[in-house]
Amino acid sequence: MIINLVWLVPLIPFLGFIINGLGRNVLPKSVIAFIGSTAVFASFVLSIAIFLALGADTQKSYEVFLFDWITAGQLNIPLSFLVDPLSSIMLLIITGVGFLIHVYSAGYMHDDKGYGKFFSYLNLFIFFMLLLVLGSNYIVMFIGWEGVGLCSYLLIGFWYSNSSYAAAAKKAFVMNRIGDLGFLIAVFLIFNTFGSLEFKDVFSKASGFAAGESTIILITLCLFIGACGKSAQLPLFTWLPDAMAGPTPVSALIHAATMVTAGVYMIARSNVLFELAPVIQHVIAVVGLATALLGALIALTQTDIKKVLAYSTVSQLGYMFLGLGVGAYDGAFFHVITHAFFKALLFLGAGSVIHAMHHAQDMRIMGGLRKKLPVTFITMFIGTIAIAGLPPFSGFFSKDEILAHVYEQNKVMWAIGVFTAFLTAFYMFRMLFLTFFGTYRGATHHAEDHIHESPKSMTIPLIVLAVLSAIGGVIGIPHSLGGNHWLSQWLSPVITNHAAAPDHATEYMLMGITIVGVIVSIGIAYTKYVGKNHVPQPDESERSGIAGLSYNKFYIDELYDAIIRKPLDGLSGFFYKIMDTKVIDGIVNGLGWGTSEASKGLRLIQTGNVGFYIFMMVVGIISMLLYTYLSI
Repeated sequence: MIINLVWLVPLIPFLGFIINGLGRNVLPKSVIAFIGSTAVFASFVLSIAIFLALGADTQKSYEVFLFDWITAGQLNIPLSFLVDPLSSIMLLIITGVGFLIHVYSAGYMHDDKGYGKFFSYLNLFIFFMLLLVLGSNYIVMFIGWEGVGLCSYLLIGFWYSNSSYAAAAKKAFVMNRIGDLGFLIAVFLIFNTFGSLEFKDVFSKASGFAAGESTIILITLCLFIGACGKSAQLPLFTWLPDAMAGPTPVSALIHAATMVTAGVYMIARSNVLFELAPVIQHVIAVVGLATALLGALIALTQTDIKKVLAYSTVSQLGYMFLGLGVGAYDGAFFHVITHAFFKALLFLGAGSVIHAMHHAQDMRIMGGLRKKLPVTFITMFIGTIAIAGLPPFSGFFSKDEILAHVYEQNKVMWAIGVFTAFLTAFYMFRMLFLTFFGTYRGATHHAEDHIHESPKSMTIPLIVLAVLSAIGGVIGIPHSLGGNHWLSQWLSPVITNHAAAPDHATEYMLMGITIVGVIVSIGIAYTKYVGKNHVPQPDESERSGIAGLSYNKFYIDELYDAIIRKPLDGLSGFFYKIMDTKVIDGIVNGLGWGTSEASKGLRLIQTGNVGFYIFMMVVGIISMLLYTYLSI
C-alpha cells in the first residue's frame, strides 16, 4: 500500500541535503539545482499518491510505525508517522509549493557563491517540516519544530558577512526559543497528565476531562505560547519582519507558505484539547485579532517591498489565529492553504522585481515596471486581488469564512477584523501601484534600460502560483454560494467540532460589506498613488503622528530593547563585573594565593639538617605523650 511508503516523503529531501551538502564545492550548479528540485518533486509525487489513496479509503487515518525510538520506564516514544486528512494536505502544500520555490531559486540564486549550500539548506528545511507534520506524537513533532527553527536561522543569515543579516538570524533563533520552551513544558505536562505523547492516546483520554479544568488550561496555554513564537503572534512577532534579510526564496518558503503556519497546524492538530479550554480559545482569538490589526497598521507606511509583505504575513497569521480562537479550525486551515498560494506568489514576485532592480527593494525608486515586467505584474496583480479578498479569488473564500464565524461569536471582533481586511486591500494595492504604475523613479535612465523580465525558471513558478491563487478557493466554497465546502468534509475525521456558521442571508450581508469595503479601499489607494501620483517621502511619516508610529513600527523593537534587552545586559554586566570577576574569581584566586603562601611558610622548615629533624621528631613524641596523658 502506497501509504506505508510515507517515510520516503521526508527521506528523499534529506538525501538531497546530504548529496548537495557534501558536493557543494564540486558539483556543477545545474546538477545541484536538479538534485535539490528533483528530490522535492519526488516527494510531491508521492504525496499526491498518498492523498489519492487516502481519499479512496474509508479509514482515513493510518499510523505508519518505523521503530521504537526512546524507551525509558513508562516512556515509550516510537518514530512513527500519522497519515490522515490534515497531514496529507500539509504534505501537498510543503512539497508542492516547496518544489516551485526550488525551481525559482535555480534562477534567483544562480550568481551566488553559496549555491550548493543554499539548496542543501532548503532540502533540509523541507525534511524537518515534513517531519513536523507527519509525526504521530508530540516528540516527533517537536523534533521537526526545532529543526525548522535551525534551518530558519541558517537561511535567514545565509549572507552572514552582513552583520545586520546575521543579527536578524540570531533574533529569529532566540525569539523562537522562547516559544519553544512553552511547547516543551506542554510536552512534559501532557505526558504527566495522560501518560503518553501519542496523539491518539492523548486525545482519547482527554475526552474524560471536563471543559475548563486547570490542567488542560495550562497545557493549552503552553502550546499556544509555542505557537506564538513559531507563527509570529504578539508579543513574539518582531523576528518575522527582520527575517526578510534572507534571500527572497527563503521568505517565500519559510515565512509565507510553511514554517510560520506550523503553529496553526499544531493547534488544529490539538483541537480536541483546545475545545476543552474555552478561556485559552478566547485568548487566542484576542491575540490573533490584535496581531492582525497591528501588522496591517504597520504595513500601511512601509517603503521596502519585502517589509510590506512581511507585515502582511504577520497580519494574515493573525487572521488564522482569530479563526482558531472562535473554533473555526477548518476555516483557519483553509486560510493556511490559500495564504500559501498567494503569499508565496507575492514574495516570489517581489523577488522578481528585486532581481530586475539589481537588488533594490525601496518602492520609492520603482514605478512604471508593469511594461518592463509583464509576467511579474500580472501574476502579482492576481496575488494582490487574492489577498485583498475579492471574489472569486481564493483569499475571499477563506477570509470570509473566518469573519463569518467571528460574527457569530463577537460582533466587535468582527468589526475590527473587517476593518483590518480593508487596511489589507489598501496597503497591498499601494504596494502594487507604487511598484508597477506611474513612471520610473530610479536614479538614472541607464538603469531603467537594463530592467527586464526574469528568466523562465522564475516566471513559471509565478504563473503556477497565480493559477492556484485564482482557483484555490474552490475547495472551500460555502453552502450559501452553492458549494459543499469540500475541505470541511475532508477534515471532518480530524476536526470534529465545527463552529456555527450564520444563516445564508446574514452571510450574504457580511460578504457584501466586505466586498464593498475592499473596493472602496482599492479606490482610495488608486486615487492617491496613481491619480495623484503620490510617492512617500523619507520624512513624510515623521511629520504625522499615526503615520509616524506606523512607519517606525510603533517602536515595539525599541520598547523591547528598553525593557528587556538593556536590563538583561545590565544584569549580566553586574554578574560579570561583581559576581564573576570579584566573587567567584576572588574565591578561586584566593584559594590559589593561600595555598602558595602557606607552602612558602612550610618550606622554611625543610632545612635538610638531620639534627633538626631528630629534634622535631622528639618534640612530636613528647606532644603525643602529653595529649595521651591529658586525655585520661
